[in-house]
Amino acid sequence: MSTQGPISLAADRESAHTSSSSIYDAIRHDILSGALTANARLKISELAKRHKTSTNPVREALQQLRGEGLVLFTPNQGARVRPIDTEFVRDVAEVGYQLEPYLLKLFVETASAEDIAELERIQDEIEALNFKDKARHTDLNHAFHETMYERHYNRVAFGVWKQHREILGSISTRIPIAIGRQEAILREHRALIDAIKAQDVGRAIKVLNQHIGDAGRHVVDQLRIELTRSARQGKG
Repeated sequence: MSTQGPISLAADRESAHTSSSSIYDAIRHDILSGALTANARLKISELAKRHKTSTNPVREALQQLRGEGLVLFTPNQGARVRPIDTEFVRDVAEVGYQLEPYLLKLFVETASAEDIAELERIQDEIEALNFKDKARHTDLNHAFHETMYERHYNRVAFGVWKQHREILGSISTRIPIAIGRQEAILREHRALIDAIKAQDVGRAIKVLNQHIGDAGRHVVDQLRIELTRSARQGKG
């Protein structure tokens, strides 16, 4: 007979959920970043061994990723990696085009001096880093945008934005940031801060639209170059 009480059982469920979630995040990142190649077989036992876990969290993660279209299941063949193509990246980027201006508006209208100081602190660190550490830049860039959106009352919209941002962040690890795009990121972030300081919603949204639009096109273009190069190497 088990001696576990309700609190112990709840703790077990929380631990299991955390484990499944972390495995899901890890496999999703590997798919999007290219660490798991397109159409690669996803064997549950191998993934469990790789991530030092049991097979159940892996099964749950693969089912969740299947629902998102990142894992494909074929009868008698099992699970395999969905190819990450330019159409997929374009569709993900378009989520940001719709959501970010909506989330930004409230921040511009309500930002405090402390909020603006935090944006400037993050931007100072981005500029000091100057793209020398790509992973750190990605984290800082995410923090810059999340600072503007995280307190929005619409938690569904914020959650969707955060998921889309994480997807693009993982994809971006496989491609370089062009020098021209680097310069534009720094310039556009400063222009956005200036518009927020002035509480100019129209100008802030105009800058943001330019910023995320160019960012999305850059990721799509760089991914197209990578896929073309990989295809040529495969033929060679």
